[in-house]
Amino acid sequence: MKTIRFGIIGCGLMGREFASAAARWMHLTNTRARPEIVGVCDTQETLMGWFTTHLPSVTQTTTDFRELLANPDIDAIYCAVPHVLHADMYPQILAAGKHLLGEKPFGMDAGQNAKIMDAIAKHPDVLVRCSSEMPYFPGAQRVIDFVKSGAAGNILEVESAFLHSSDINPDKVINWKRMIDVNGEYGCMGDLGMHVCHVPLRLGWKPKTVHASLVKQVTTRPDGKGNTVPCETWDNATITGHVEAEGGNFPLVLKTWRIAPGESNTWSIRVLGMKGSAFFTTKSPRQWQFMHYEPGGRQTWQVEDLGYQSLFPAITGGIFEFGFADAIQQMWAAFVDELAGGNAQGFKCATPDEAQDHHQIMTAALASGKSGQVQTVAYS
Repeated sequence: MKTIRFGIIGCGLMGREFASAAARWMHLTNTRARPEIVGVCDTQETLMGWFTTHLPSVTQTTTDFRELLANPDIDAIYCAVPHVLHADMYPQILAAGKHLLGEKPFGMDAGQNAKIMDAIAKHPDVLVRCSSEMPYFPGAQRVIDFVKSGAAGNILEVESAFLHSSDINPDKVINWKRMIDVNGEYGCMGDLGMHVCHVPLRLGWKPKTVHASLVKQVTTRPDGKGNTVPCETWDNATITGHVEAEGGNFPLVLKTWRIAPGESNTWSIRVLGMKGSAFFTTKSPRQWQFMHYEPGGRQTWQVEDLGYQSLFPAITGGIFEFGFADAIQQMWAAFVDELAGGNAQGFKCATPDEAQDHHQIMTAALASGKSGQVQTVAYS
């Protein structure tokens, strides 16, 4: 089996998730290649100790990401750093000839994303993908296949949502995702937007116009040093897009909420059509719901237990439950498979073009939320 050697820039939560997925690659039963993490980088040296403790393959640790890029033993990079750093780091990674799986949103705003897209165009020999793991849940794949098969018929409405309540406590200490100069003015749309756009864009649903309702409930937060500081970013966004389709135009509702009472970390996709409908939510990770109906016939939701039915086969028995760590590993399997010349089992990781389209949607949504007017989405 081919080995693809990785470096990680950013040793936080998602960097550790990748390391865990790579360490248990034996969980997968039929892959073209495997990842091996040989170098890690973070400005906080203490974070790298976890990697060297658990991964004997790590031979390089550095606080300067450029040293990682200069390492000839590294084939590809996973970059998980705050949004404001994407436009600086991603082009340098590509210029070094390293393949890249970068964290969303591929730039703090559309302007920064354009710089990244320009760098990608200059290095067509390098594979670039954007992190987005939720569509790798089996139930999400069933909804996607349902639509592709034509079972939904003409679409009436689509809703894609990512909801959690992590910021419902106004006394929670502010972090970088609540700071405009690091996260960007998108606020909740910056970190969660790719989550809700990935599947609609993959299915060809690009809204021509959008209208957004943006909510800012918490305007100040403690800074952890005894002070109260401005919390300038948006808490919640509900975006209604207008999609033009051959079978008739329909609304696409995108929700990115950081203050969603009762929600821990819920991703969902709902498709309502004239012939059938389908729904999946990570609240019920082993199930999906669907309806098939004829004019005048019964409309009854069916619920199917899927268990563990992954794109890339694994040792886990089909009767057991699929979870977030599995979705992460499946996403990485798709990226590694592409690097090894495969087609990612027919579902590639989010592409740079999809990340760019999502930026255009969020840019228009931000303008709409501030003005109260419908905005046209200016796709590149």
